[in-house]
Amino acid sequence: MLTIAILIYAAAMTVANLSIAHFGPWVSPINAFVLIGLDLALSDWLHMRLRAWQMLALIGASGVLTYALNPSVPHIVIASAAAFTLAALMDWQAFTRLQGSWLRRSLSSNVAGAVVDTAVFSLLAFWLLSPAPKPLEVVAQIAVLQLLAKLAGGSLWAWALAPTAQKGAQP
Repeated sequence: MLTIAILIYAAAMTVANLSIAHFGPWVSPINAFVLIGLDLALSDWLHMRLRAWQMLALIGASGVLTYALNPSVPHIVIASAAAFTLAALMDWQAFTRLQGSWLRRSLSSNVAGAVVDTAVFSLLAFWLLSPAPKPLEVVAQIAVLQLLAKLAGGSLWAWALAPTAQKGAQP
């Protein structure tokens, strides 16, 4: 189960990255709900099973994988890899410092990760690095939709993973 969770964690960001490159910005709220929300909650599930150095290696390797598998749209790839890595680190820090049940910690850390992921990705992909920058109002609209979708998706996935969160956790 752990190996499958690690593969899903790494694949979710890569698939999100490829779909935005292929379909454009309009698919980002869908990705945010399904894939990024999954990644945020699944990272918290993995935090309970992996040592700190393993989690850091997984975050780094997944960021590199996200970058390496889509060379066709450099601004999306850079934005995605940067957003993924920074959001995962923020989520990890928040999760490890929070007290309470796994679900409470996951829901709270997902907020921190979602805010960082949304801000970094939206600004880089659709404005700062884009060959055809969108107006800031459009970037803000995309960002709000992404953030709401990530929070909703992360909550849904956290609730789904909660029953298994403590099983197999490291002491």
